[in-house]
Amino acid sequence: MSKKARPLDFIKLMRPKHYIKNFLIFVSITFDRNLFNPPVLTQALMGFVAFCLLTSAVYVLNDIRDVEADRQHEVKRHRPIASGAVPIPAAWVLAAALFAAALTIHLAACGGRGLPFMLAYFAVNLGYSLGLKHIPFLDIVLLVMGFVLRVIYGAAIVGSSTSAWVYLTVFSLSFYLGLGKRRNELTKTLGNTRKVLQYYSYDFLDKFMYLCLTLAITFYALWSADAQVAAKYGTDKLIWTVPIVIIILMKYSADIESNSYGDPVDVVMHDKALLLLGVLFALVMVFLIYSPGQ
Repeated sequence: MSKKARPLDFIKLMRPKHYIKNFLIFVSITFDRNLFNPPVLTQALMGFVAFCLLTSAVYVLNDIRDVEADRQHEVKRHRPIASGAVPIPAAWVLAAALFAAALTIHLAACGGRGLPFMLAYFAVNLGYSLGLKHIPFLDIVLLVMGFVLRVIYGAAIVGSSTSAWVYLTVFSLSFYLGLGKRRNELTKTLGNTRKVLQYYSYDFLDKFMYLCLTLAITFYALWSADAQVAAKYGTDKLIWTVPIVIIILMKYSADIESNSYGDPVDVVMHDKALLLLGVLFALVMVFLIYSPGQ
């Protein structure tokens, strides 16, 4: 089944499109008004590069571990290792090189700051790949931790702080995404390709998915209306971003209610309207936070 691997196969194996999730690293410097501070931004960018390489190493290890299961999946069977495009020994070498490069870049740019959270992310995902993803509820918790650790790492490498409301929003939104992914996997595959799905029902996943969505919007709204937040940024207009957030999440929900496996990256990358709404939200947020006298 093996054949000569092409450079494109190795790039595909690294899943660069999933780097979009690593933009969570910039949450803290954005809300700390350091997004346009060159030294801080440079530090965050180097951390971003290191984390992208680390996440690629995790994806490669996961694909090595799941190669047989992926070959039974209608979509995942086209992945480079499952399809035979990249031999497993070559994938091991790539994973090791990516991990080493990630640590080297991080240590050179950030020293010890944020390193525990970087290693925690790797440990969480390694445990997920090695079998923890087969334990009900823990599998979803580990997915959530992957998102949250990105935010914590971004704050740690530059020494910035993040509001508790923001963390609560990220937690709730991450549970919404994780539950939605499992719900759609259950619907599309009838639980045949992931063992843990036998412990879930559609109704359970659907109810808690939208409960977490409600909490995410509520926590974000509370952050935007917080008096201390208004004083920090010198504006009380952040509440007007709440409708944009609701529209974005309505559009995302409509997408995953259609013919989708519920993977957040695939949903976002295949919906140009959703991408444009995300850019609009980012621009409005940056304008409100960074414009004096708002």
